[in-house]
Amino acid sequence: MVPKSYSAKQIKDLCASALDELKAHNINAFEVEKISSFASYILIATGTSNRHIQSIANKVIDNLKDNKIKVLGTEGTESNEWILIDVGDVLVNIMTEDSRDHYDLESLWNRAKSD
Repeated sequence: MVPKSYSAKQIKDLCASALDELKAHNINAFEVEKISSFASYILIATGTSNRHIQSIANKVIDNLKDNKIKVLGTEGTESNEWILIDVGDVLVNIMTEDSRDHYDLESLWNRAKSD
């Protein structure tokens, strides 16, 4: 059986659902395909602790795998202050509040806010 093909928006929605399910804070999604050559959507969310960030990342990855969506890579799992999950057209950033304030990714992508 051929695996179902998902659109970037459907993948973004699956990731956002997993973030929400594990109570990530301040979830923002940015549609960046018109201004970026490397992704269609970027999601940014905050976890309340390093353990919470790891749990959120694991949930996102498990949801993707359950739907037969390949995760291309993850970064930051050792530090647990900022975990990046690369799903090709969708990038998921899960950060501590301090890291999120420091790197201020929203200021880079704010003009591309998505629903």
